[in-house]
Amino acid sequence: MAPKRTRRSSPAAAGLSAGDRLKRAKLAGNATYSAWGWVGSEVSDVSDITQEHRLATCGFCKNSSHPLCPNKYVERPNPKVEDVEKSALPAATAVTAVPEDEVIVISDDEAPSCGPKGCKSNPYCLNYLGQDKWENEDKAREAFLKVQDLGQNPLAHSREPTLPAGLKNLGATCYANAFLQVWYQDLPFRDGVYKCQPSQDKEHSFEDSPIFQLQVTFAAMQDGAQSAFNPIKLVESLHLSTSEQQDAQEFSKLFMAHLDSEFQKQSDPTLKSLIADQFQGKQVYGTVCEKCHRRSERESDFLEIEVNIQNNSTLEERIAAMLQPEILTGDNKYHCAQCDSLQDAKRYTELRELPPVLHFSLLRFVYDLTSMERKKSKHAISFPMSIDMDRFLGSPDTRKSHKRKASRSNGNRYELRGVLLHKGPSAYHGHYEAQIFDVQNQAWYQFNDEQVTQIKSLGGKKGSQDVTPLEGEKTKKAFAGSNNTGKNQAPHPRKKRRVETDSDIEILESPPPQSQSQSSVKSPSPDSSSHVSSRDAYMLIYSRVGGNSPPTSSANGHAGPHDLTSGKRAGRSEETKVSLPVPPPRATDAVKALNAAHERSCQEYAKTEAEAQARFTDIRRRVRDIYQTWTLSSRDEPSVVASRQSLESWISRHLRKRSAPPSASPSASTELPTKAAAKAKAVENDAEDAVYQISISDIVCEHGRLNPDKAQDMKVIRENAYQRILSDDGCELVPKLSQADICDACVKSMFIERLYQIEHPRQVARFDEISLVEDDQPGYWISKPWAKDWRLSKPKMHTVGLPDPPPDSPEYQQHVLCEHGGLSTNTASRRRVSEEGYLLLRHLFPSWEAVPTSMETCAVCEALVHISKEDKREIRRQAEEEKAKLKYMHDNALNGTAALLEDVPCAILAAQFVRSWRQWLLRPGEAPRPDGIDNSHFICEHGELCIDPNCANDLDSSVAIIKRSDWDILEDLYPGGPLIALENRGGKLEHELPVCEDCRRKRKSSFDITEITIRILGPEDPIPTADVYSEESFQDRQRPLHQSSLLTYGSRKTGGVRQSTRIRQVKALGKRRRATVTKDMSVKDMKVMLQYECNIPTISQRLFYRGQELEDGTATIGTLGIMSNDIVDLREESEDVTLLSDTDVEYVASGRKEGRGFGGTLLAGQRDTDETREAGTQPALTAPVSKACSACTFENATDVLACTMCDTPFACNTY
Repeated sequence: MAPKRTRRSSPAAAGLSAGDRLKRAKLAGNATYSAWGWVGSEVSDVSDITQEHRLATCGFCKNSSHPLCPNKYVERPNPKVEDVEKSALPAATAVTAVPEDEVIVISDDEAPSCGPKGCKSNPYCLNYLGQDKWENEDKAREAFLKVQDLGQNPLAHSREPTLPAGLKNLGATCYANAFLQVWYQDLPFRDGVYKCQPSQDKEHSFEDSPIFQLQVTFAAMQDGAQSAFNPIKLVESLHLSTSEQQDAQEFSKLFMAHLDSEFQKQSDPTLKSLIADQFQGKQVYGTVCEKCHRRSERESDFLEIEVNIQNNSTLEERIAAMLQPEILTGDNKYHCAQCDSLQDAKRYTELRELPPVLHFSLLRFVYDLTSMERKKSKHAISFPMSIDMDRFLGSPDTRKSHKRKASRSNGNRYELRGVLLHKGPSAYHGHYEAQIFDVQNQAWYQFNDEQVTQIKSLGGKKGSQDVTPLEGEKTKKAFAGSNNTGKNQAPHPRKKRRVETDSDIEILESPPPQSQSQSSVKSPSPDSSSHVSSRDAYMLIYSRVGGNSPPTSSANGHAGPHDLTSGKRAGRSEETKVSLPVPPPRATDAVKALNAAHERSCQEYAKTEAEAQARFTDIRRRVRDIYQTWTLSSRDEPSVVASRQSLESWISRHLRKRSAPPSASPSASTELPTKAAAKAKAVENDAEDAVYQISISDIVCEHGRLNPDKAQDMKVIRENAYQRILSDDGCELVPKLSQADICDACVKSMFIERLYQIEHPRQVARFDEISLVEDDQPGYWISKPWAKDWRLSKPKMHTVGLPDPPPDSPEYQQHVLCEHGGLSTNTASRRRVSEEGYLLLRHLFPSWEAVPTSMETCAVCEALVHISKEDKREIRRQAEEEKAKLKYMHDNALNGTAALLEDVPCAILAAQFVRSWRQWLLRPGEAPRPDGIDNSHFICEHGELCIDPNCANDLDSSVAIIKRSDWDILEDLYPGGPLIALENRGGKLEHELPVCEDCRRKRKSSFDITEITIRILGPEDPIPTADVYSEESFQDRQRPLHQSSLLTYGSRKTGGVRQSTRIRQVKALGKRRRATVTKDMSVKDMKVMLQYECNIPTISQRLFYRGQELEDGTATIGTLGIMSNDIVDLREESEDVTLLSDTDVEYVASGRKEGRGFGGTLLAGQRDTDETREAGTQPALTAPVSKACSACTFENATDVLACTMCDTPFACNTY
């Protein structure tokens, strides 16, 4: 059964589908006029080009495919609603009369869509040139003001009412800023500073006093109008270095000592003892003999309590550990004065009195005995928001009794008021910040120099375990210490979200689990408030509740959480205010002057900004008026041609910097002022004498006319818009060209090229059809490479503007004819073409003289081919014979072993001859045979040797030593000479001809570029001197195991080819390198070269020549008398590197030198005078202010009993 036929598919539907739009522009007969579509069709000769054709090349002709796009930025009035409804009514009626599927829409007003990509090359589309920058008034104003160089708005530095003032960092003064913020928040201390009368003398004015500058600083922080105050005068009055970071704790102690000395000079008794009354406490160091129970105590004052840190410990635990007694026994027994012998004893520390403001110094920096350096401890420590210090005050019995009472009605409850932080892993550099409770705003703030930000509360209400809620979270209730616990054990702490992620601080809802000794306490501790954990806390500041602190606390005396939105304390009435101290009149006047200056700068800026705003309004109006009316309504309208880049430049010129005028292209369209006196401001003020020119040279050809090749960058604007740009905006587009100014020469040149691109493929296709010819038919020879290139669609031989070269041009003639004028024997480089193909090419290239295929091959060339084969066999045989006769010279002439043969007659031969001879032996048919031997350059004009065979430096790459027997054979084979005989006797080469020293030195010095040997000395090698220097002899370098430097050239593997580099390793005694130098190279340049090649820094290099050190870096190779192949000694010296870094990356070194600290400043007891600074010395102190530890040599305060770094106890007297 026959297979079933498949059904034929239905023909495609003709015409448009229902509802499609009929596009008349696509219909036949309405084709648009292409820019170069007339080439080859309408015009085939240059003389036929008309003006209409020239306009078409740029898209300016009447039937051009580029439409007149409407201006998008013209403000069109909205049509009335009644008109819209009336115009739409007939259409709606018509639609109802005909079914929808039978309607074909025919549009008479069809227009192509306008877009930034499709209209980029349309000369009549003036949209998308940057007008959007001006349409949005707010963005345009912002861009305009940005380029007006108004400077920074001083209002940005104005102080917000709810934020404290910051302090500017002058380089490395963050340590001082942190403590100044802490002291400023202490109202009694601030009041004392205000009341203090600065001391003055004849040499120093009132304003130079640190007390006065501190008053100004505090007054500016209190009443200043700026967000940050610059404490430069305070720093200068203390003679602090702004570029050297110091220890914050040391600064606190020294500055407090300086203030105490100033307060002691006051007449007011309260000021005399202000430091002691506010910050000073008393502690006792005692020892009890275990045998006689004799007690020896020494009372001392303290400004801060130093606490050691252990990981995950609490402040209470570390205070208790500090107060734990130490048992002195064994080798550490105590010498009792009453027993008059060494006895077991107990050493203890007790706190007797506490100040209103209590500072806890966390020993964050410890001394590492392994590396003998200070290290920063990253251990976390938890500290409470409030602490009862009665449990740590007095004797052990007193402390135990207070714990049993567990009462909150005590006079030594302290609240946390500040935390000092040290950021960074190193103890030698980092950044200090502070978190402080502001007494005026009743809120916690982060003080980071100039930046002050309010942070979330660090604690909860007293007597509860509540934690201050974060924003958007509900208040959490802790269960520690509640009645429903059920067991006498401390709960696990629950962490709260971090307050500041960069300070490693987090809040714990309850204190960490107590140690085993404290776990038996049934009731919760009175101070079981929330704890704060930190790894960067450096110092803690607590203030006594109900003491001399300002009246800002709530009813129960505890600083509770605050409302973040209102900035006020929770549970505190709005009427409660802080009574702030009043600054002295002089400080107030200084602050008022600063505020007045700030106010003036704000007013001046506002005035300048208002003027700029007015200029912006006027300029925006003018620019928008121009680009809204510059579009042509018809192609015949008077117009001016500009480049797209120039119009974009004009539109944006008021919105960019004047210092960098834009250009329409990388090489053209630059904006230049025509008058040097008229600046950019004159244009902004619409001054008539300031005209700016924007070049349109990117669309102009070399003849000064419009370049058709740049038609895609041309834009046509109305002539009156061009005049308005010149008159209203003071800008001129140069040169001024119209649509008729298209370059005729460029059009003709481009026409010829485009006509070639059309006709050349036709000619090639016709040539391929008729060029083939049989071998037995007559034809013509043509160059095969020429035919292959010419047949390409884009021949490589073609040059724009020039005709193609004919087949018999010199480049291709050799492929057909030989040098004798006959037919070439190389048949692979030529091909046959037919008679018809020849006629076609002859029509294109009339000067071509073709060679017929009937021509015979050149007889001379055929004979030479036959002869050359015989000659090559003869030359190869001759090379093999010479190699067999001179085998020893072939293998060893360039290896130097012949010179080591003792009592064997030898001769000197030019090394270049040996290399050329070996190349000929390797390729006898290609490389030429040496012409002869030439040793004349080894003989001077006096008939003597200009080289010294016994000097290793003279036996360079130009000298080869061979056996005398090989020399005799060479004399028979090659002409030349003369003979220079040598013989090695006892390690010295004897020669008949003497050495001419003058000519030898002259020969070695006559060079422009040469090589020298760099001898790198080791650390154990002695420093070269002129007394011990001696020139290397022949036997010093010619060793069987260490070959001479002349042996580095060539080998049997490379056929004698020189394998050299700029710096080459030389196998010789010692470590040597070969370096290429010039006569004009200086010592400094040579050190730089050796730094890259030998990896030795220039600062560590010491160069020696003949025992003399080359210290003058400007001296050259020529002036120093360094000759070719000389030896220069290089010695590397170790360098001491001092680390200077301000980063957080710690530098690992074997030891670190401590800085001078505050030596030379006012805090050290003396001012740093100019003489001491210039001499580089520190002024001596009148009295010792520190004592050195015998174990680690750290400088400690005079009143400490143990070393701060290594805890080594100091020798102390008993009482």
